Amino acid sequence: LNALEIYLHEIEFKYSVEQERLQSLRPNINAINEFKRKYQEYQERKKELVNITNQMKNIKQEIDLLKKKRFEEFMTGFQIIGAKLKETYQHLTKGGDAELELIDSLDPFSEGIVFSVRPPKKSWKQMTKLSGGEKTLSSLALVFALHYYKPTPLYFMDEIDAALDFKNVGVVGDYIQKRTKNAQFIIISLRNQMFELANTLVGVYKTFDTTKTVSICPKKLELCLEEEEEEEEVEKENQAHTQ
Repeated sequence: LNALEIYLHEIEFKYSVEQERLQSLRPNINAINEFKRKYQEYQERKKELVNITNQMKNIKQEIDLLKKKRFEEFMTGFQIIGAKLKETYQHLTKGGDAELELIDSLDPFSEGIVFSVRPPKKSWKQMTKLSGGEKTLSSLALVFALHYYKPTPLYFMDEIDAALDFKNVGVVGDYIQKRTKNAQFIIISLRNQMFELANTLVGVYKTFDTTKTVSICPKKLELCLEEEEEEEEVEKENQAHTQ
């Protein structure tokens, strides 16, 4: 009997332990509601993530298209400007050559462009190795090539002919006058080979510590002088007839 009583006591003890464990495992209704709320919030965040991911994909596609368009438009302009630069430099120098070269042809926006020229009867040189007059002609050739590709209505140039000899001054002035008629050039110059080709001359002078300007139109002035000469000739003829 003692063994049976001990066994029954053990059974009762185990039963009480398991009963206490079951009571501690009772579901918490608040925890279930909190889980539902968190799960709903998770679904909303997941939906937002999907929307943002799709937006990022669309933006990336637009960026890729813009990069492709930028590259294509740049290369088109680069080729046109390069060809016109070569033609213009040959015209200004009477036989030289010029070239624009991409440092990185796959990514032209990362490294830049090399501008090299070959003056008549000389070797190829970069801009830093040129003389003052050669730099001027090279720079102007590039400006005129850019103007050909995308014209600008107004240019302001300060003594661009200072480093040029009289022959090249005339060549540059003639080019501006004949080949850039779709733009207005305001040029400060002290060389008569340049300002003799101007449509309008504005002179700046100083008297009694006061700066003044005077403006003339050479073509109109020339017409006026011709008319005066004709009038003088007519007057001389009339006087000859009266005598």
